[in-house]
Amino acid sequence: MSIDASGAHHHDRPAGHGGNGGHDHAPANYGRAFLIGIVLNLGFVAIEATYGILSNSVALLADAGHNLSDVLGLLVAWGAMILARRQPSANFTYGLRRSSILSALFNAVFLLVAVGAIAFEAVQRLGDPRPVAAGTVMAVAAVGIVVNGITALLFARGGKADINIRGAFLHMAADAAVSAGVVVAGFMIGRTGWLWLDPATSLVIVVIIVIGTWGTLKTAIGMSLDRVPEHIPPAEVVAALEALPGVTRIHDLHIWSLSTTEVALTCHLIMPAGCPGDAFLYAASTMLHDRFRIEHATIQVERGSGEDCAQASAAAV
Repeated sequence: MSIDASGAHHHDRPAGHGGNGGHDHAPANYGRAFLIGIVLNLGFVAIEATYGILSNSVALLADAGHNLSDVLGLLVAWGAMILARRQPSANFTYGLRRSSILSALFNAVFLLVAVGAIAFEAVQRLGDPRPVAAGTVMAVAAVGIVVNGITALLFARGGKADINIRGAFLHMAADAAVSAGVVVAGFMIGRTGWLWLDPATSLVIVVIIVIGTWGTLKTAIGMSLDRVPEHIPPAEVVAALEALPGVTRIHDLHIWSLSTTEVALTCHLIMPAGCPGDAFLYAASTMLHDRFRIEHATIQVERGSGEDCAQASAAAV
């Protein structure tokens, strides 16, 4: 905790709640998972692109392009994870934690651009379907199920707490499902001779990717614009702070994402009797952490009505 001249009190996550009371809130280290995932997928991209050309399958080529974009996505996410763990400096007082948000946003946008190119090629092929080596398509796509499934499992545990890791997990899980779809398409082409199934499968892949990416894109944009994190109800935070002993009103409340894993809060509490002391501030920050997963809380206590505060806003939130 620190107290500045204006009476602002700053608390990071309290000791005894998964940390040491300091500033070490960096995301979990998934370096090995990223390395394994990148190597596996680069090898698979080379195989899939080669056999996509040899078998004349736009579905395989589409999936290869998608997997290549995922390799780039994994590289960006890995780089963001490393940057997010860097210590704060005089110019970057929160460190480079926000790079994880930029990574999630970049990955979502890049993936949507990539599937646009896939959709364009697939639509052209629908008007001019070409022979496909169904057996080769099935065999290569089956390898994709294994590669993408293994990679997805590497990130499965961290997806709930970190949108950056969740993006990596969703991409790999979607790829495994897409590869399964390509296997089915290859089987059907071999049995029926319906060549249009190959580009049609590519369009289905596009739809699956867009649906899976949309949520990540929406969340990343919200984080970039300092939107209140989706898991935090602002009205409940206001009610919880106003319920603290001695607090008559709250204003100038701001809640935003410092990174894909950390949330910050600043607010002004109107307390006519003044701040009771450090125990009150510790209890307030502990409550914010335990109830709302807010890691960094800066609380300014004011004795007056708050109406004369230069920073007071018209609404609490």
